[in-house]
Amino acid sequence: MAAIARGGPGARGARAATTNIVSQLRRGQLSGRGLTRGAQITEALLKERDKQAKWNGIPLLLQKLYEHSHPNSDFSQCQSILKEISPLLSMEAMAYVTEDRKAAQESTFPNTYTFDLFGGVDLLVEILMRPTLITQKKKQKISDDLIKDCLSILYNTCLCTEGVTRRLAERNDFVLFLFTLMTNKKTFLQTATLIEDILGVKKEMIQLDDIPNLASLVSSFDQQQLANFCRILAVTISELDTGSDDKHTLLAKNAQQKKNLGPSRAEINQATLLNIPGFIERLCKLATRKVSETTGTSSFLQELEEWYTWLDNALVLDALMRVANEEAEQSSTESSDESGLANSSTRTQLPQSMKIMHEIMYKLEVLYVLCVLLMGRQRNQVHKMIAEFRLIPGLNNLFDKLIWRKHSASALVLHGHNQNCDCSPDITLKIQFLRLLQSFSDHHENKYLLLNSQELNELSAISHKANIPEVDAVVNTDRSLVCDGKRGLLTRLLQVMKKEPAESSFRFWQARAVESFLRGTTSYADQMFLLKRGLLEHILYCIVDSECKSRDVLQSYFDLLGELMKFNIDAFKRFNKYINTDEKFQIFLNQINSSLVDSNMLVRCITLSLDRFENQSDAKVAEVLSECRLLSYMSQMSMRMSFLFRLINIIHVQTLTQENVSCLNTSLVILMLARRKEKLPFYLRTLQQMEYTEKYPGFILNNFHSLLRFWQQHYLNKDKDSTCLENSSCISFTYWKETVSILLSPDRTSPCAIVSYIDEAYMDIDRDFVEE
Repeated sequence: MAAIARGGPGARGARAATTNIVSQLRRGQLSGRGLTRGAQITEALLKERDKQAKWNGIPLLLQKLYEHSHPNSDFSQCQSILKEISPLLSMEAMAYVTEDRKAAQESTFPNTYTFDLFGGVDLLVEILMRPTLITQKKKQKISDDLIKDCLSILYNTCLCTEGVTRRLAERNDFVLFLFTLMTNKKTFLQTATLIEDILGVKKEMIQLDDIPNLASLVSSFDQQQLANFCRILAVTISELDTGSDDKHTLLAKNAQQKKNLGPSRAEINQATLLNIPGFIERLCKLATRKVSETTGTSSFLQELEEWYTWLDNALVLDALMRVANEEAEQSSTESSDESGLANSSTRTQLPQSMKIMHEIMYKLEVLYVLCVLLMGRQRNQVHKMIAEFRLIPGLNNLFDKLIWRKHSASALVLHGHNQNCDCSPDITLKIQFLRLLQSFSDHHENKYLLLNSQELNELSAISHKANIPEVDAVVNTDRSLVCDGKRGLLTRLLQVMKKEPAESSFRFWQARAVESFLRGTTSYADQMFLLKRGLLEHILYCIVDSECKSRDVLQSYFDLLGELMKFNIDAFKRFNKYINTDEKFQIFLNQINSSLVDSNMLVRCITLSLDRFENQSDAKVAEVLSECRLLSYMSQMSMRMSFLFRLINIIHVQTLTQENVSCLNTSLVILMLARRKEKLPFYLRTLQQMEYTEKYPGFILNNFHSLLRFWQQHYLNKDKDSTCLENSSCISFTYWKETVSILLSPDRTSPCAIVSYIDEAYMDIDRDFVEE
């Protein structure tokens, strides 16, 4: 023994034997032959090797668990064995959760590794699923506590040992079985968290239709369970590449669409959810309920206790408990003169900040699911339902007190983050709310539900004063479904938007939400409604006076400015009044020219507006045309040609994305307007001359030819909706198609064909599109 203690030959032999056991187990698990689980190793050998290998008795405990979980056992001993194993694993899991994430990844977690190595994961799956696999009339019953212990240990192992989650995800039978455990309120939270973890790594999205009795399962959930279930649903209804949608090339997307002729798994799952009776109504109630309407303190505290042992929420609970202690200390200090009875009741009350955070975290999940459904194939059906269930008025009533509430001094933040971090629940709720508004308003007549009755009357009055017909959607809006109170949701959003600090991450989302209200067929009344509330001046202040540097925010402001000013002479007059010096105008131009991908929609708006104004004989229009710096600038042929040249030059077929394809459409708008005035040959000739000046003959026109060929493939697809192009430009899609065909004509004698302006020596127009 002395030799072993000093690390002599005996110690080396023990280590070699231990290594041999470990390698045999790993080989057996990979091949399915030979030694595959610890139960196959003798107890004597395990005892002999345990201390040297630092296994902490886990293999021996697993062997006992195996013996007491055979098909005819009553599982009575299993729980006491798991109670011994559990602390060894939860200690490591807690370290993983609370450590800096990078440090945790570099750490090793020997207990969870040993537990998995000796077959613990597979054994717990067997125990959980045993009742479903036995055909006897008298089914085995597993206690709720045993199920909870099994699930907790599985989750901790997934957390600390690489590959376990992925292995469980590959077992479709086990994944679907887990959903059946959600019917039990006592095991719901553990089951939901494990399912979420497994689905997050599953290669193939599950089909909700495969879940046994899904409709009755969902109807059995209380509101809190339904909110937690939305975390799981989020994984099943979102397209796998949604997060980086703008970064995927259109070539790749088009190729993928050709392969996937039918609806995707996510789309099928969305349809499945919509077919569950009362599902959307319950989500709308959850999204709009007030904090005071939430369930009683006692049931929430019981859930908090479960959360405290459930590591996925440990950080949140740390923060919640800190807030609770602060408020309890404050209350006890304030009421020191009062009786001890008053003090004790104060400590047992649930702090308001904890109630609010609890509700915020629920609403986050629900709003995400509603947002995804609003962007899906059944969009119109979802729109109709959430209008009917008064989601928008409900959110309007929560706006000040919950969604855009003022932070308290002890506002909740997650461990390792700060109050303004994008990860905090408060911030995430605001962003999710703004994304929902964007999806709700975008190209849909229900957008007028964001106003209240007085504001709708104001829109009608604007139309009457301008002597133009009211928009049908305004007339047809059901007044019983619009916002209540003094201000509608859109007006509230404008108010907070104007107060937002310059560096705020919300600016991008706020601008996107307001822009979506203006998208579609241009409405003078909608524009004037926003202009009267100072929106144009606010945007110009941000672009020019604060000299915004964020590319994302700038792009959202340029897009919003384009929709706000398009065809609106009053907007151009206001622009000129604000940008009233050459210095300010130069800063504005510098911002536009700093990135045409970001500003091209505004360039398109100015070009279209100028063309319309030049064809009007109104005295007011003529005055603004002569005075407005922006219109005068764009009326110069050299400026339009400069924009056209750069727009074509910054994009190529292989790099086209949803984000930059607008540059191609803006260049087309410039040429369509030129064609109307029979100046298309002049523009093409000028592009040719600019190529020669740059010493690169053919490089712009060859590229443009390829881009237009791709445009035909992309936009003439029968699934493509061309109304967006029509609505944004007020040019019929037929004219778009004709212009592209004329430009792509192979006839080198045609003065409107691109090939007529490329010398044969530099011709390079017939290449196939290959993704690079």
